[in-house]
Amino acid sequence: MSTENNNNLIYESSLKILKDLISFKTISGENNNELIDYCDQILKKFGATSFKTFDDDKKRVNLFATIKAKKSNDKLPIILSGHTDVVPVSKGWSSDPFKAEIKGDKLYGRGSCDMKGFIACTLAYAPIFSSVNLDRDIHFSFTFDEETACLGAPLLIKELKKRKITNGICIIGEPTNMKIIDALKGCYEYTTYFEGLAGHSSTPHKGVSAVEYAARYVKKLIELREKLKEKTPKDSIFDPPYSTLQIGGIFGGIAHNVIADKCYVNWETRPVIKEDGIFLNNEIDNYVNEKLLPEMKKVFPDSKIIKKIIGEVIGFERVEKSEACEFVSSITGDNSKDVVSFGTEAGLFQEVGISTAVCGPGSVEQAHTIDEFIKLDELKKCLKLLEGIKNKSIIN
Repeated sequence: MSTENNNNLIYESSLKILKDLISFKTISGENNNELIDYCDQILKKFGATSFKTFDDDKKRVNLFATIKAKKSNDKLPIILSGHTDVVPVSKGWSSDPFKAEIKGDKLYGRGSCDMKGFIACTLAYAPIFSSVNLDRDIHFSFTFDEETACLGAPLLIKELKKRKITNGICIIGEPTNMKIIDALKGCYEYTTYFEGLAGHSSTPHKGVSAVEYAARYVKKLIELREKLKEKTPKDSIFDPPYSTLQIGGIFGGIAHNVIADKCYVNWETRPVIKEDGIFLNNEIDNYVNEKLLPEMKKVFPDSKIIKKIIGEVIGFERVEKSEACEFVSSITGDNSKDVVSFGTEAGLFQEVGISTAVCGPGSVEQAHTIDEFIKLDELKKCLKLLEGIKNKSIIN
């Protein structure tokens, strides 16, 4: 069979697999076992070994599979990494978001771009990796709930550390138009709960309004947001260059004339450096413990303010010499590197010593949108990258 025919078969396979992957409604927080089993079966069919890590309810699962080298040498193993969850669907789609549809040069469907397109390409290329004389291991890492503060990846990485899989080159296929991203801000998400004392609005001094104390908490966060801007590093490579802070929502109260006894605030920060996250948490915690909570307890001793960590995803730091970036560059011929402000699992892999690059098909401009799509040419570019990985991973 000619190389062109073979490439066409792999491409057609990637489209079929992508359509299948989109049909699994793996919205963050929901069960992704069926999709993971589907991926696992494909990989095992071509000789991969695998293990899974689960959440506490066994409802959500990570998969780590390996096509072993025929004869290993000193080459670093490759980890092809992607998340299996997608964001919820808004109204307004022109077609069924969980039924992939090709129109012109685009394939539409929730997750087509972010990031089932990349996963489909890696699965379509599995038989090729299996059929050649690999001189390094090829790993496939598929995680759950990346979209909700990277909840799945830490469980997987904990298991990798146990198994001493802490070196290698990790390529995270987030949508970057196949451009190399070598730095990201961190992403820390919190929910802060306020519990006061309900009462009648005509006697506000006898109650403790959780809503009012939540409002003061938010006001303090907004003040701290300005301080974060003052701490902007001189050599920051990000846009915006400072650590950001955003209030996602305030929820509390039941009626106009009832003192609210419960309220909670969703908020997040994206630190340029880890120290900004530490500074912010110390400042807001001190404000709670020294100011807000004592005032609440004067009226109602059982008042509470509880900050729950939803996720603290460390940033992905630019390094002077990145084996992963150089490896990808050597295949694509593109030596440029860029940064983005959206979060990925890159920093988690980097933290355990795995050289990491973010590079995948599709544009982040289509991620999370109504009528999400991926251009078909982007899938072809991704398959070209995988071909390059194969060529650099076979016994000479």
